[in-house]
Amino acid sequence: RLLSVLRRRCDIAGKRLTGPGLAAEGRVLRAVLYVYHSRLLRHRPYLALQQVEQCLKRLWKMNLVGSLETLVELIPKKSASEAHAECLVPSQPMLETVALKVLGGCKLILRLLDCCCKAFLLSVKHLCSKEFILLNTVASGLLSRLWFVIQYRCVLQTLTALYGALWTMLHLVSETQQTPYIKGFTFPSDISDFLGVNVSSEAKKQKAKMLTTKKSTSWMKQLFPAMPEAVSKVGKKRKSETCTSAMKNYSIPCPVDIGETVV
Repeated sequence: RLLSVLRRRCDIAGKRLTGPGLAAEGRVLRAVLYVYHSRLLRHRPYLALQQVEQCLKRLWKMNLVGSLETLVELIPKKSASEAHAECLVPSQPMLETVALKVLGGCKLILRLLDCCCKAFLLSVKHLCSKEFILLNTVASGLLSRLWFVIQYRCVLQTLTALYGALWTMLHLVSETQQTPYIKGFTFPSDISDFLGVNVSSEAKKQKAKMLTTKKSTSWMKQLFPAMPEAVSKVGKKRKSETCTSAMKNYSIPCPVDIGETVV
């Protein structure tokens, strides 16, 4: 029963880590950083974006998904029907290695969420100051989506549940035969003690912080104030006249620009 639970949780964690949303947001983030690299080396939101990208890069380089796939291959697919039948189980070194990577992955994702929150608040702050409007608009949308993808897909919660199954299996295997691989470190029975925070309460706190800041600043209204009705009607009339004249004279080469200046 414990082996089937462990297999199922490994499969769920692997699927959520390799989901299309997280990979797509990571590619967009790298593209944004590449475009603005030579222009905004000392800009605070840009530096905060670099910290987010660093967390993502470390998460992929630790190859947590590969370790989970290797562990799944070592778990028997069908449980024995007899009550006292013997079956092969993953070794203690393998379980310790995966458990250590899960602990590190949870720490990294927690740090990633924190960096996303800080970078989002910085982007909104500089948007209100009307600095680098295009970059900060793209960054705020990107960061909120990345934060939402991790929370909506429950990546951190899935890894914490996986660690619980890993710790139980590790405890049983070590009782059967002591073959410790990682020495000088005691695996915590409760992952919240290792992380230092409650995962669900921390997520709610970050969400409230981001939403409150966005609502109180009203940065969209500050950047794009409402246009007076008279000016709006004049702009629409000019635009329709310009389009009509352009359609009539589309075949006649004209050196003069027929466009109207945008108010």
